[in-house]
Amino acid sequence: MSAKHPKRIGLAIVGAGRVGLFRGEVAARHPMVDFIGVADVKADRLKLVGDKVGADFRTADYRELLARPEVTAAIIATDEHLHVAPVLAAVERGLALMIEKPLATDLGESARVLEVIGKAGVDAVVGYTQRFRRRWLAAKEKVRTGALGDVTLVTSRAFMNRLVALDNYKRTDDAATISPMVISGTHALDIVMWMMEAKHPVEIYARSVDKALGPACKGIDATVGTIAFDDGSLYHACISWALPVVWPGAVYSLEVGIVGVSGVLTIDDTHRDIVLATDAAQGEGYAPDTSRRVDFLGSYPPGDMALGELRGPMREETEQWLNRVCMGLPTQHATAAEAHDRLMLTKAFDRSAKLKRAIPLPLGAGHDWEGL
Repeated sequence: MSAKHPKRIGLAIVGAGRVGLFRGEVAARHPMVDFIGVADVKADRLKLVGDKVGADFRTADYRELLARPEVTAAIIATDEHLHVAPVLAAVERGLALMIEKPLATDLGESARVLEVIGKAGVDAVVGYTQRFRRRWLAAKEKVRTGALGDVTLVTSRAFMNRLVALDNYKRTDDAATISPMVISGTHALDIVMWMMEAKHPVEIYARSVDKALGPACKGIDATVGTIAFDDGSLYHACISWALPVVWPGAVYSLEVGIVGVSGVLTIDDTHRDIVLATDAAQGEGYAPDTSRRVDFLGSYPPGDMALGELRGPMREETEQWLNRVCMGLPTQHATAAEAHDRLMLTKAFDRSAKLKRAIPLPLGAGHDWEGL
């Protein structure tokens, strides 16, 4: 489509949590969005987000919202385990979609959603927001253009404040469906697999530890593992979301190293370049805690609130998606197929750690989804 003839957008936001609010405020400023509807079962969140984005329609029933004739695109921003039903309802109407990761928490459900999206020919992207940060785009360009030669080894180390884990375990009835790899490690995994998109993983070996979050909420502290690719290259990943509440990173501290036959890239994404120390309690992150007085600014993945607006990758990601919808512009968003692949890999990490043995990839190749 010509950028000179953009389409209007009638936007449905299903889920009035933090992310629904962030994306809704960005959409409310976009010139081609002329209708916004919001759905959430929590009346207080529905009112708050509806008021902030100037919603034209509000409802506790997402089906009622998605059936509105004004709606041409939808953001699915419910809790992770509640994505499937609204996604399928939106696909049935042929709506353009932005889905918060993952497609589903169950691998079989994810495969079903992916199949339905493919058959319907719907343009569906998934919220791997880190792809819209300049440092990862710069790294992607160097890898893509061969500055490192053939990539042979990648390492990633993600350290996270346990507030994120405690918030996730609190919101689920089944702790077994929640893990650091599936919920949070998937972001570092996506960045690395995006860098190595021409390579095919064939085996994974992993281990986990649960000495802090196990007693507290039957959870997993950390997972470490290695993916082997068909050409012999390796990816070693470490994710711990059990760091103390007083850890200065509100959410993420990430380090990545990419080694090729003729070059190397190291990316420090630990956010130790801007450090705040104060007597006042800090409200950053997904689950703020009043005991925190030191903060690595910038560690909150969506970005930062400044001068009354969200600044950073989630704003960029949302604006580019809206441009994709109204003008047909290409973007670097993760596809539904990539999101399913990332879920499969995180499940493989967890399965290998549980069974304490190497696991061949891909999982579910024979459609044996039990326990996944």
